[in-house]
Amino acid sequence: MPDAGLRYNRTMKKLRALWFGKLPLAEAFWTWVVTVGLLINITSSVAFLALISADLPWAAIFIGYVLSVPYNVLAVVGLWRSAAAYTGEPRHADLARLVTVVLMLVLTLT
Repeated sequence: MPDAGLRYNRTMKKLRALWFGKLPLAEAFWTWVVTVGLLINITSSVAFLALISADLPWAAIFIGYVLSVPYNVLAVVGLWRSAAAYTGEPRHADLARLVTVVLMLVLTLT
């Protein structure tokens, strides 16, 4: 399965680029904050509820928070750095920062 390895390498390169603010603001926001962030957080929330229902609170905490919170931090830091490098309208960068922080706080706390 060489395709899986290639996808993994591409994804890791993108995540590193996100962390260092090397992605365009639109990609950092729409792909990594909104799409991937919602996918990770909704999935971990559903798993959290299922594990709590199964009376497995430690597993629920691990799945619900230990897996999603590091990604949320990555997304906020990466978006913040991409916004700092953005050469377009400054209001767009500021709005992306604000929405990202609020979204990731809400997703982390729910």
